[in-house]
Amino acid sequence: MSRVAYSSINEYLNALRVALRDADPALLQDALYDAEEYLRAACAEQSERPEAEVLAEVIGQFGSPEELAAGYRETEATVAKALRAPAPKVPSSVLGKIFGVYVDPRTYASLFYMFLAFVTGIFYFTWAVTGSAMSVGFAILIFGVPFFLLFIGSVRLISLVEGRIIEVLLGERMPRRPVYSPQGNSTTQRIGQRILAMLKDPRTWSTLLYMAAMLPIGIVYFTAAIIGLALSFAMMAAPFHGHFFHLGHDTVIYVPWVLEGFSEWPMSLWLVPIGFLALTAVLHVARLVGRLHGKVAKHLLVRVAA
Repeated sequence: MSRVAYSSINEYLNALRVALRDADPALLQDALYDAEEYLRAACAEQSERPEAEVLAEVIGQFGSPEELAAGYRETEATVAKALRAPAPKVPSSVLGKIFGVYVDPRTYASLFYMFLAFVTGIFYFTWAVTGSAMSVGFAILIFGVPFFLLFIGSVRLISLVEGRIIEVLLGERMPRRPVYSPQGNSTTQRIGQRILAMLKDPRTWSTLLYMAAMLPIGIVYFTAAIIGLALSFAMMAAPFHGHFFHLGHDTVIYVPWVLEGFSEWPMSLWLVPIGFLALTAVLHVARLVGRLHGKVAKHLLVRVAA
């Protein structure tokens, strides 16, 4: 099969982007970065030869954009299948779908993320606000521009770290490589184009917005999870706690508006199924929050190449 001749690396990358136009944006970002890194390294080793000539030779071994795209799709499917946790067998009945949340690993991973978001939210918010404020304050100084560029670079690095957390806990495919950027021939051109591409990339600023928003989001997640779990377990434990230990209504587990009318044993046993249903609802909400947060994070942290 005859191969198309490409005069530049960017032309090859554009063809690869077309071949993966319907793929996951995170997969596309990884593929573009890997291809650019490999091709530029090969051309740098033979810098004395024309780029088109080197590309024709390298692509013969590396593969055409269509072949590379097919390989990435196959590898992605294999890796996803290997890393995916065994799906719990949920009965098709209504009760099975409702209570199947207890055997779904994603439920507990999402719940853990709601707690973790409180810690990461504090760090992200502090980093984003402090870095932005210091960048503005240092703008009049000679090292203001380098400091700002380093800060923006750290923001993009943090987006990759957050992406790994989201992919592991929430199951949403996130990039494993940084965004590729066009490069010129000289070192000055490469640095200048990378900086310009980084500043023009909407993902840079949406990542900064995401980091600033994670503090209130993390507080909401943490508070909702704590209250939901505490109230559910308190209702399930309250009848037994009060009956066997003969504690009054001044104990820490007494919730007046919940226990009102259920103070007599075994009347208070009704709190057990109510608490169990409340816990089931909390787990469903946690799983839903995990799915929605993964989608929103992907929209803000992953650039969809045109």
